[in-house]
Amino acid sequence: MREYLPILLFLIVAAVFAGSTIGMSSLIVPRRRNARKDSAYECGVDPVGNARARFTIKFYLVAVVFILFDIEAVFLYPWAVTFRQLGLYGLVEMLLFIVILLVGYVYLLKKRAFEWD
Repeated sequence: MREYLPILLFLIVAAVFAGSTIGMSSLIVPRRRNARKDSAYECGVDPVGNARARFTIKFYLVAVVFILFDIEAVFLYPWAVTFRQLGLYGLVEMLLFIVILLVGYVYLLKKRAFEWD
């Protein structure tokens, strides 16, 4: 248990620091509420309409596809860093990975998932 003492001490210091920072900010900062501060703000555009509007399923599909291709980019970075150590095997594996994603992308194009109409 002696090895875990520095970790426990670190957690205690972190919790005390976080709690004291939040506590001090709530004591120091003045609270002046008004309608303009309490209104929703989105990139300089005044809020119009109901915030609970329904989105079409295509919106979510595009979001999921975006995340999928984001993950592909995340996997490409470590591969590029270790490309020389991986050799031909690493190249073939990454090409296979990209081909699988490309097949999915072509499928989405054929299903017209990127069209909003």
